[in-house]
Amino acid sequence: MKTFDLPDLGEGLTEAEIVTWHVAEGDTIEADQPLASVETAKAVVEVPSPYSGRVTKLYAAEGEVAEVGKPLVDFAIDGEDNAEAAKPAQDKSPVAKPAAETGEGEAGTTESVREDSGTVVGAMPAGEDDLEETAIVRKRARKKNARPKAAPAARARARELGVALAEIEATGHRGQITPSDVERHAEQGKAHPAAVPSPAQAQPAKPMNYGQAEPVRGPRRTMAQTMSASRDLVMPTSIFDDADINAWQPGQDITARVIRALVAGCRAEPILNTWFDGEAMTRTIHENVDLALAVDTPDGLIVPVIRNVETLSGEVLRHELNRVKTATRERTVSPQDMLNPTITLSNFGMMAGRYASPVIVPPQVAIVGTGGIRHDVVAVMGAIETHQRIPISITFDHRCATGGEACRFLAAMIADLAKPQ
Repeated sequence: MKTFDLPDLGEGLTEAEIVTWHVAEGDTIEADQPLASVETAKAVVEVPSPYSGRVTKLYAAEGEVAEVGKPLVDFAIDGEDNAEAAKPAQDKSPVAKPAAETGEGEAGTTESVREDSGTVVGAMPAGEDDLEETAIVRKRARKKNARPKAAPAARARARELGVALAEIEATGHRGQITPSDVERHAEQGKAHPAAVPSPAQAQPAKPMNYGQAEPVRGPRRTMAQTMSASRDLVMPTSIFDDADINAWQPGQDITARVIRALVAGCRAEPILNTWFDGEAMTRTIHENVDLALAVDTPDGLIVPVIRNVETLSGEVLRHELNRVKTATRERTVSPQDMLNPTITLSNFGMMAGRYASPVIVPPQVAIVGTGGIRHDVVAVMGAIETHQRIPISITFDHRCATGGEACRFLAAMIADLAKPQ
């Protein structure tokens, strides 16, 4: 009997959610065949089997969170007395040193993550052409007794309509049940909502129904953990101002202009494009600007990174923006595309809001937020005019950057945004 523990998946994480089991207890599997698909911080990866043999026990169900280093699967190995039969799948590559923790915003390099792919037992090549850690899982038939995948809004709607989630045909991404699926199912006459009594018939002192607690998983779980780390490790301070863009020529790409202005801020005050280690009391000031973009998705906040934005033209930058946003919303963005940003931009104003205090993800030192463009009344040479302005919010880690440095960064952004083009 061999017990296989959940390996370090090379991202410095301590846990992963079981998305899909490719085997069941009693199945026979060959070494290196897919054993399970697991979701780490923001990507779904396949874990190969380290042994050839029969699966005797699965330690976690689909939808449950398994801890790295804890038992995942038990195997009965054919000819277990034979030492060769009991060996894991052959991996002649040298054992890589564990990568530095490289969760959202944590220091490390893409190269170290690739080397650490050796920590996943079995043949798992580290080449970019062979290792494909994407957030798309092949569509599979729902397993018997598997927990239906549904967004919280869909679960709430199902409770309102008296619909059993297990009976609903899912049309959402990766087999997820959407609120529309629930309502369509109800319209077909399959829902059985409880009759609503009249006030005269209502029973007094009936207990209130506040719904049921459900686990927070995937990107939302990662977001909660990252925000807790920020609370514990950062001394945040925020400043706000507005950039007058009334002189802009027609056809300006707003997001591309904001990113160009952010680069101008980094050039004026590089200290805000820095990683800071408060425990070691060290800082790493970067010349390249690897920009993290906070993207809102139904699964939670996901933050892909565009590398070296300071070198990109407006046209190339727009292409990259479209690419990463599409990949993020389709959950095809790879873990390498979310590692090691040097500074973050949150364009929350596309939805609502003027100013905010965006949260820094350590070891970064700063995050920039932009509110919605507005027509403001301004005084010009003793007269009153209406100008278009972009609200800008900057949160910086006051342990590493001074207020003066943050103000000069903001002033450089405002000056660049004021240019006609």
